Amino acid sequence: MTWKSFVAMGDSFTEGMDDDYPDGTYRGWADLVAARLAVEAGPDFGYANLAVRGKLLDQVVAEQVQPTLAMRPDLVSFAAGGNDVLRRKVDPWGLVHRLDPVIGRLRAAGTDVILFRFADVTGHLPGQRIVGPRAAALNDGVRELAQRHGAYLIDLFADDAFRNPLMWSADRLHLSAAGHRRVAAHVLTTLGVGVDEEWMLVPPMPAPTPWLLARGADLRWAGQHFAPWLKRRLVGDSSGDEVTAKRPRLAPIDAIA
Repeated sequence: MTWKSFVAMGDSFTEGMDDDYPDGTYRGWADLVAARLAVEAGPDFGYANLAVRGKLLDQVVAEQVQPTLAMRPDLVSFAAGGNDVLRRKVDPWGLVHRLDPVIGRLRAAGTDVILFRFADVTGHLPGQRIVGPRAAALNDGVRELAQRHGAYLIDLFADDAFRNPLMWSADRLHLSAAGHRRVAAHVLTTLGVGVDEEWMLVPPMPAPTPWLLARGADLRWAGQHFAPWLKRRLVGDSSGDEVTAKRPRLAPIDAIA
């Protein structure tokens, strides 16, 4: 199947943090997928990426659904809710119920939809016992939505490769370049499109870190990444407050190595 247009919706996962282009902007799995789809579709292929870091599910719905529908794309990816499950109070099944009619609207418009079961990031983050069950419930709900609406489901949670810490960036929350490439490979494989086999490669698992060095690394991470995140939560700020979508309109995309 050949798609002539693709719109990516969501938060930092889809914006592409922390997979940098040489100029410091973010690439990410969605750009990689779009570039590969463009090879199949030809010069008329259009790609938009509305994702903005820090967005909650309701913000993604309020700010991105209508512009997406207005572009009448053939293919849409929707990935949100991860920021919600990190909040102090959240009902993951409530997120699923609010997402249900959104996917229904996209499918009713004739759009093919990609959904995700997120990889397990809780193993190297604080609050695992609280966040883990929430993330699992969201993943289970999204799987049900994919079945109900006939959407493509990308099951990253089932991929043990994402247990490798090198698939994640230094902040332990966003994917590394290797992680984004592997997500792109999963998406393209599910869509039935050929993929560069190198994108599935996983860095060798690092050797276990001695306890004392590991605790030092945890303290540095807390100071550099967790404390700023916590401060934003306390004052009601978001990392995406001053950020706009990197590709707000359908446009061609060049090949990506």
